[in-house]
Amino acid sequence: MTAREDERPTEPAGEQVIEAAGERVNEPADGVPPEPAGLRGLAGLLRPRVSRAQLAGGLLCLLLGFAVVVQVQSTKRDTTFATARQDELVGILSDLGQRSDRLQGDLRELEDTKAELERDAEGETALEEARERTTTYGLLAGTLPAEGPGIEMVISDPGGAVKAIDLLDALEELRDAGAEVVQVNDVRAGVDTYFVDGRHGIESDGEVLTAPYRFLAIGDPHTMTTAMNIPGGLVRTLQGKGAGVLINPRAKVTVGAVRSP
Repeated sequence: MTAREDERPTEPAGEQVIEAAGERVNEPADGVPPEPAGLRGLAGLLRPRVSRAQLAGGLLCLLLGFAVVVQVQSTKRDTTFATARQDELVGILSDLGQRSDRLQGDLRELEDTKAELERDAEGETALEEARERTTTYGLLAGTLPAEGPGIEMVISDPGGAVKAIDLLDALEELRDAGAEVVQVNDVRAGVDTYFVDGRHGIESDGEVLTAPYRFLAIGDPHTMTTAMNIPGGLVRTLQGKGAGVLINPRAKVTVGAVRSP
């Protein structure tokens, strides 16, 4: 044994030294080849290591992402015009302007229709008022026939004692009691009706009246009947002259005689 061989280092127990092709490899004594140190390091680097801080950061990122998605969805419609091109905005504005013009036109038509209806209503009201006034004037003037509640008063004159003044008093008493329309025999009484004693009898508005004298008066029957029968009134006066007076209240009195306009 040479001195060089004595200086060779002692191999660890349990390992065999294999020399081959200029390389020296330590092999375990049990025959299982050792794992290369490079692979062990790479596996260690690839093995995931998760800490609490990393979990918290990931959860925070997840929440922030959800909030961003919600915000984007809620503001998507608001950014439509902001992201539109200029020609698109011009088209939108033009369409809005046309719609506004159409709405303004519809509004003007509705206002015109409303004004027309109001004019028609006012015109109808004025026409109705004119008709009522015409009817009133026609009744007062005696140019229109009339119908309504009233009385029939018949004055008989067997002795010929009734004079024109008595018939005029009867007409005035009826008007004072509220008679609106009065007819004497076939004569329609008007504002200028007169009675006069003529050669052939009592004349009224150019016509000769003969007894019995029949008055038709439209108004309140009770009021007119009471007025005719008051003490010292028309009935008592005519009875004092030997004439007879008969008053019949009626729910419907028809006055058909009219005066020439």
